[in-house]
Amino acid sequence: MPETAPPTDADRRKAIAGELERLEESAKYSAQSQFEQAKRWRVINLWLGVPASGLAAIAGAAALVTASGRVIAGLVALTSAVLGAILTTINASHRMNQAAAAANAYLEIQTAARQAREIDLPSWTLEEARSALAELTARRDEQNKTAEPPSQRAYLRGKANIEGGGQTYGVDASVDEPEAQ
Repeated sequence: MPETAPPTDADRRKAIAGELERLEESAKYSAQSQFEQAKRWRVINLWLGVPASGLAAIAGAAALVTASGRVIAGLVALTSAVLGAILTTINASHRMNQAAAAANAYLEIQTAARQAREIDLPSWTLEEARSALAELTARRDEQNKTAEPPSQRAYLRGKANIEGGGQTYGVDASVDEPEAQ
């Protein structure tokens, strides 16, 4: 069995660059999925919260206006209470905030991975590069543990956003275009 040569520094540097790029891509998709999930929770919060509040006000007014309005006021109050109970149970406002915080944490990881790969990696020693990769991997893994998994719909919407150019910077577009002469 022939012996294989140990990887060269260039091979290891290329492998680290590849892993940094994978981290960047993973964080990009996770961030966009979490942003989409936050949008969903915001809509649910509004769909339940606004009618619950409005119905509570209507029930209070109906109960005060006439004695015959008490049955209607009671039904409206019960409907408002049901909506409020659902809103409290699913905790849409909290989930919206959690998803937005997770999305921003993933964006931080994405930016750090891109900067490490494009700016720092060429000048780092292999030990520094490996250490930075390990730190970013640990950050991503920790975020994965604490972030609520997004729905399939949120993932697909996030993916469509990315593929539609939602994460493209103008500076990147100008780098890819040939200069006019």
